[in-house]
Amino acid sequence: MQIEGCVTMGLGYALTEEIRFKGGEILDRNFDTYEIPRFSWVPKIDPVLVENPEIPPAGGGEPAIICMGAVLANAVFDATGARLFELPMTPERVKKALKDNSKG
Repeated sequence: MQIEGCVTMGLGYALTEEIRFKGGEILDRNFDTYEIPRFSWVPKIDPVLVENPEIPPAGGGEPAIICMGAVLANAVFDATGARLFELPMTPERVKKALKDNSKG
């Protein structure tokens, strides 16, 4: 469950979660403008645990948060050749990356 939760959190950080500022003021003060992942758009997550008795047990869920941005950015690059360097990867940022890639 921890792995699934961390993948979901990582997807949110990578795709939708952004705090906007204007002149030092926080514009996103509530969940009506700060979008967190919804269960309706999160894919089915099937964690696979690899048994290795030579290594002592340790936390396994947290690393999923860290890699989600890179995983998604690499998937976009593999599919389109466009690089994304800013999170969250909003549709506008993806379109800009695609446009910039078509120029190069």
